[in-house]
This record gives sequence, C-alpha cells and structure tokens, in this order.
Amino acid sequence: MSDKKVIVVTGASDGIGAAAARKLHADGHTVAVVGRSAEKTRAVAAELGADSFVADFTRFDDVERLAAELRAAYPRIDVLANNAGGVFGTRTKTVDGFEKTFQVNHLAPFLLTRLLLDRLIASRASVLQTSSTVRFSKEIHLDDLDHDRDYDPVRAYGASKLENILFTTELHRRHHADGLSAACFYPGNIETNFASDTTSPIMRTVRFLGTRPVIGRVLLSTPEQGADQIVWLAESTPGRDWRPGAYYYKRKDVRPKNSQAADPGLARRLWERSEELLGGRLPATS
Repeated sequence: MSDKKVIVVTGASDGIGAAAARKLHADGHTVAVVGRSAEKTRAVAAELGADSFVADFTRFDDVERLAAELRAAYPRIDVLANNAGGVFGTRTKTVDGFEKTFQVNHLAPFLLTRLLLDRLIASRASVLQTSSTVRFSKEIHLDDLDHDRDYDPVRAYGASKLENILFTTELHRRHHADGLSAACFYPGNIETNFASDTTSPIMRTVRFLGTRPVIGRVLLSTPEQGADQIVWLAESTPGRDWRPGAYYYKRKDVRPKNSQAADPGLARRLWERSEELLGGRLPATS
C-alpha cells in the first residue's frame, strides 16, 4: 500500500461510508468522518478515534462551514470521497431553493469540491464520487435540473447519479493536468439504511426484499463489499492502478450504460450550469 493519507469521507455515519472509514482507519490513514446525523457521525468517529464533522447537505451554509473546518484541520487532503447522498420521497425544496435530491447528491458535493479545490490540487489529491449503475436513468435536462416538469423519486435519483459521472468527467478534464485525479464508481446494491425515507414503491420493494434472508443475500451486497471501491481507489495510485476520469464497478473500468454519461459537451454544460446556480458561493477559480 502507498503512504498513509488524509482521507475525507462524506456520508460516513452509516452504510458504505462508515465501512470505508473503518477500513481506511484500520489501514493507518487519517480519516475525517463526515455525516448529517451528529449522534451517528460522532459515534463512528469516537469508535475510530478520528475527527468528526457534521454537515447537512440540504443547507449550503453547512457545506461552506464544513469546507472551512476541513481546511483548518488539514494542511493537506489526499482523498476526498464524495459519498453522501440519498433517494427521497415527496418532492421538496431545500432552504436554498433546490429540489432536495439534486442538491444533496450533486450541488452540495460540487460546492464542497470547489471550495476545497486549491487544497486538493496542492495535495495532488484524488476525488472519488459514489454514483450508481444509471442504466435506467432517463435524460437529464439542463433547463429542468430541479425536475419541475417530471419529478418522481427514482427519476430524480437516477438523474443525480448521472450528474455525478458528468461532474467527474469535467473535473478530470479541467484539473487533471494540475495534478488532480478523479474517478466515479458504482458500489452495487447495498444492504444499508439508504432510501429509508423514500415513498418510491420501487425503492421500498427493493428494501423489503433485502430484509428477506435468502433474497437479500442474492440482491444486495454488504456495506463492506460496497466500501471496497472507496478503499481501493483511495489507497491505490491513480495512473498506475486506475485510470483518472473513468467509471468503475468491482475495480474494473467500465462504460456507464447511459449514452449521456459519455457526452463531454454535456459534462461541460452541467458544470457551467452548476456554477450559475451556486452563484457567489464559489471561489473565483474554475
């Protein structure tokens, strides 16, 4: 394994984020445990003797505070694992005025990455993004990222996971020459509390089947199995062990099963549209 690293894992209070934090800590890395629930986040951090940071991604003020706290705590950040996310139920807007799924899964990690960008570049860091299969995602529309016209929980979730891939593509294009490495990955269908508050019949069915002992073992992987992607990408060497800018599943460089995921022009336009939506919250660098 490479030298010990400073690794920030969001969504680390439960599921694959917590499993990744535990394994990375056991391997000797300095892990920053980031989560929404103060109680759960601090419990995982206390178990590891690690630093905890609490932030609710439905609030950009929290994301800005988190970035400031991380900058103050760590002179270098070797890995940023943007793992926080969710699928939700009835369409709601955040205090910042955006559809909740879009903000939590795309805009908030976009903002966090941008606020830490100079520190990440100086550290020659890896930025890892948890996505999904996006096989069944419909098209995203840059003029309706909030799903004012076509909302349902699964569609909004699938669109946000496609946006994660496009974000990785454009982050790589813009900043790989500066020393930054980016990768996106699908962890598989994981047996966690993910989607616990959704009203989607599809997601509720998957969760129910996952509780059946035999069916669950067939349909779902353990959090530790899902976390393997984070741990492998974080600990290995970009350019040698994995290809920056790529999308991974089970440690393999694969092509996402969605035509929009391979559209570099769309990736650039999504980046630019995200900047417009975030406005004055972003630093001057692009």
